[in-house]
Parts: sequence; structure tokens; C-alpha cells
Amino acid sequence: MDIINHYFPHLTDHQRQLFQQLDTEFRSWNERLNLVARTDVDNLAERHFLHSLGIAKVVEFPAGASVLDVGTGGGLPGLPLAILFPEVKFHLVDSIGKKIHAVQEMARDLGLANVTAEQIRAEQLRPKYDYVVSRAVARLATFHTWIAHRYKPHGDATSGLYYLKGGDLTEEIEESGLKATITDLKDFYAEEFFETKKVVFVPTNSGGRGQ
Repeated sequence: MDIINHYFPHLTDHQRQLFQQLDTEFRSWNERLNLVARTDVDNLAERHFLHSLGIAKVVEFPAGASVLDVGTGGGLPGLPLAILFPEVKFHLVDSIGKKIHAVQEMARDLGLANVTAEQIRAEQLRPKYDYVVSRAVARLATFHTWIAHRYKPHGDATSGLYYLKGGDLTEEIEESGLKATITDLKDFYAEEFFETKKVVFVPTNSGGRGQ
């Protein structure tokens, strides 16, 4: 967990302990469900937890805000972000029941009262949120149609989608017709893994098809 402490030096002792516990719990569930590739487990803190926290290098979720994590899989990026922002409400959704069960158990064992997890598709949701986060579930044009109407009205300038993606996104963003801002995670993290990793921000009021 040293890598997380290095990039997030202001964590409380309790938060550090929660990240350590999440590491243990996640590995245990991964043995059973393959939440992430087995070859990646050795780099869990860097490639999954720290990657998820890349969103926090771009936006500071205000206390009381609500965040929807779409296609959360094993709880990424939602669980690491929920540890970092204990005053923010996180709703983690995925269509795969086994994975959501694992997320529910991990959130319960860690005592994360700010997390709810549900087996449902984003398009079927009814609540509205201040923010949406996700890790490369689909191409941006497709993904945005699923969540375009999930926002609360009158959000501030930071409200919108924070999408973790990799590689050259020029064509993908062009195809979507959305106003998007790209932040390179290599500007914050020195590890080679982050060389091509990015956070794509699409504000709630961005145009684009599907609106």
C-alpha cells in the first residue's frame, strides 16, 4: 500500500487501514471470481486501486454529493474512491450478480456505509446523480447514451462523467460528438503503467448524440 500512501500522503490512519483491508478482501474474492486478471493481482495496488484514484487527481467530490459507478465489476473505481471520500454517497452497479455480491460483501466488511451496490444496467436506473465514474466499459459514444439522463439538474461545473480510458482517444471522442476534456495520469503518477492512461471528463451539459 506504500504506493497509495506516496501519492495520497494526507490519508488518515483509518483510510490506510481500509486500503490494506480492501487489498486482502479483494485478493480473497479474486481467487473465487476472477474480478481482475490473475496476472494483475501482483500489481493490485498500482493498476487497480491507484488507477481508480486517478479520478481524484482530476476532481474533488464535495461532501454530500452522489456518484454512480457504472460497470463496477469488482468495485472499481467505486470502492477506492469511497474510502477516499467518506462523506460522498456511491452507488455501484453492474449487470453481473456474482460480482455485485462480492462488492456488497467487501463494502460491508470494510464498514463503508457510503456505498450501495446493485445488480442492474445503467439504462434501467431511475435515480439521478451528481457524478458518474467508470473504467472503460464501452466506447464513449455508446457509454454516454446509457448515462446521459442520469444526472441531477443544475449541477456545477465539475458535474459529469469521469471515465478512465487508455490509448489515443482522438477518434473515439470525435465519434461521440461530445465536449470532452482529457487529463493524462502520467502527469500525476510516475509508473510506466500510467504512460497512456487518461481520465476523460464529459460535463453534464455536453452536447452529443443521445441527449
